[in-house]
Amino acid sequence: MRSPLRTLERATLRDIALVCLADALVGASFGAISASGGLPLWVPVALSVLVFAGGSQFAAVGVVLSGGGALAAVATGLVLNARLLPFGFAVADVLDGPWWRRVFGAQLITDETAAFVLRQDDGRRRRAAFWLCGLALFVVWNVSVVLGALAGGLIGDTDALGLDAAFPAVLLALVLPSLADRRVRTAAVAGAVVAVAATPFVPAGLPVLLALVGLLFAGRPGTREGREGRDGREVREGREVREPQNSRESRESRKGASVEEPGVPVIEREEAR
Repeated sequence: MRSPLRTLERATLRDIALVCLADALVGASFGAISASGGLPLWVPVALSVLVFAGGSQFAAVGVVLSGGGALAAVATGLVLNARLLPFGFAVADVLDGPWWRRVFGAQLITDETAAFVLRQDDGRRRRAAFWLCGLALFVVWNVSVVLGALAGGLIGDTDALGLDAAFPAVLLALVLPSLADRRVRTAAVAGAVVAVAATPFVPAGLPVLLALVGLLFAGRPGTREGREGRDGREVREGREVREPQNSRESRESRKGASVEEPGVPVIEREEAR
């Protein structure tokens, strides 16, 4: 079995490294915010290991630091994490194997891992991108959260550093190449319009889910070149490519030809016919 480092292209490995670097900054910001807000060290560490979702972790800590209860923090995190449900359907093919591997793999489903998987069109590369990106982000995120929490008292105002902008900037960079497709661009624009319009009227987290309405404007996928038709004949650009007449006749002539029997002259076989 080839290692993920050899399976993936160099550009993909570079992008994964850049995403890990950006998430390290965001993780350090989360740890610093939690510690500077008065939360004990084990709270951001436990959230990072058990939840492993940056947006939900920020939301939950924000609710607690603003005076909300634990139930409100959990509910907020669940609403934000509901966006991962369609991601799970999209990357379900990479989570094969025993049940414990699927459970651990489900923990690694994030915006970044789903984006890298959807960029690959080969099954082996999809699996390699998912596990390499997921494991690398899990380690980098948890280490950076611990370091950020330890340094939380020294950083002071983390918002002044602009670390919160690194996370959406990374996601935007991952999405931009996909917008070259007209169907994807239409769905993205429609979803963004719905999310922005709903933001003043619904609780935080729901606009992201409402953005899925944009999929209704994507339209149905067209016939792809090289796809095989139901009758077994090749279909390209919506037209069946039929076999040339001369090759069909030559095959039928070979099929109808009799097999030579050893020891029987050719003349006798012709007379028998």
